[in-house]
Amino acid sequence: MIDKCKGLLNKYRETILYLIAGFATTVVNWVAYALLLRAFDDMKHSVFLANTLAWAISLVFAYVVNKIWVFESYSWEIKYVAKELSLFVSARVLTGLLEIFGVPFVVDTLGFDVGIFGIRGMVAKILVGIVVIVTNYILSKFFIFKKEEQNEV
Repeated sequence: MIDKCKGLLNKYRETILYLIAGFATTVVNWVAYALLLRAFDDMKHSVFLANTLAWAISLVFAYVVNKIWVFESYSWEIKYVAKELSLFVSARVLTGLLEIFGVPFVVDTLGFDVGIFGIRGMVAKILVGIVVIVTNYILSKFFIFKKEEQNEV
């Protein structure tokens, strides 16, 4: 039984680490948002500014964690970091737009306006969020942190 569990953990190690990294990134985003909102409390558009900066901080955190811990991309040569980081940011902006426009599309256009705990469209947000997570994983694994390129160095 223990050997079977170890085998499953080894088989799905990368996926498990990706989900843990995603959870940690969410925590970083929320904590940064809370701290920044408090720091910018007296400023006009403080929510927008705090949210934007929290997104940027969590993006950098996600890049480093995914690079080192999840996909084990250890090359810090500038040409690889520049390529990875630009692809990573581009992918996250793309999937961010997918979420921004996908949730209203699923709710308003497809009529899938199911709520959870009285929160309108929450099921759509969860479904689109799953698509975003899977898309980010596929883009990271196959296009951003490709191991074969680093082995050529």
